[in-house]
Amino acid sequence: MLRFEVSVDDLLRSRFALSPALDLCLLLRSLAGLDRPLPPAWAGRLVPVFERLRRETELDAFLALQTPEGGPDFVAPPPRGLGQTWADDLASIRATPPETARPACAAATGPAARDPRVRTVLDSPDAASRIAGAMDRAWHELLAADWPQLRAVCERDVVHRVGVIGEHGWAAAVEGLHPGIVWRAGGIEIDFFRGGTVRLSGDGLLLIPSAVVGHVAAHLDDPWPRTLVYRARGTAALWGEQEAAPRPDALTALVGRARARLLLALDAPASTSHLARSLAMAPGAVGDHLAVLRGAGLLVRARSGRSVLYRRTPLGEALVAGTG
Repeated sequence: MLRFEVSVDDLLRSRFALSPALDLCLLLRSLAGLDRPLPPAWAGRLVPVFERLRRETELDAFLALQTPEGGPDFVAPPPRGLGQTWADDLASIRATPPETARPACAAATGPAARDPRVRTVLDSPDAASRIAGAMDRAWHELLAADWPQLRAVCERDVVHRVGVIGEHGWAAAVEGLHPGIVWRAGGIEIDFFRGGTVRLSGDGLLLIPSAVVGHVAAHLDDPWPRTLVYRARGTAALWGEQEAAPRPDALTALVGRARARLLLALDAPASTSHLARSLAMAPGAVGDHLAVLRGAGLLVRARSGRSVLYRRTPLGEALVAGTG
């Protein structure tokens, strides 16, 4: 079991972030068979591109650094916050000092690392830069097209978790991350991980929603802060799993397909831009439909920082529940 000892100071310093590089690493590991297999729809589309990239780029050097437990820190630098972009991550990877990358490259001794072509990359003084170049190709050809939608899903997840913290407290928010995570006696316990007891020492916990992680991952070693990576709400459909969602047929007949989609998607508050990205709809069309739903008394809106968030009213909740 893994247990995080949590103090009041830790709760004050805990925060959320997004990590494009981490999601790319998780995706590449799944494509290489090192993590949970991708859903058939994803695999059928991405595996041929992945195999071509292995032939055309130095991506095998990245894969040679991976172990069943994970990969080196320099290929997934710690994110700074919710605004993290792939460009931020790529710049950090490329800036990795040779003395930082060298131990991880030297420790790669598996079959992939014994390939002369791969070994040449791993032993070169610019190994980090060359691996970054391969990762950049992989990002643009495997993940970039889907990232706006996946990012919107993760951003909406954070809005939901922050709302849970404000209404029910940290214990409820933490236990909502995964059925195997519990809050017990002032600490966070994960029964399916090994790791013993980890004290956060007032530094807080970094929470990263991911659209790619299988279930939950933890990061316990420097230079990362102590981190939990969890699957964002709304990604079960991407993995071909069943979600407890109402059947939209009757609702669609009543309000139309686009408005039904928006009403069903608002199981947690969201902004116009988040809804547009997550549902792949034009922002103008989303705004028009939200105005109609709000005028019908199914939605209300409220400002949160720089964003205006929409949520269902009791009437909207009843309408959605009735379609089940």
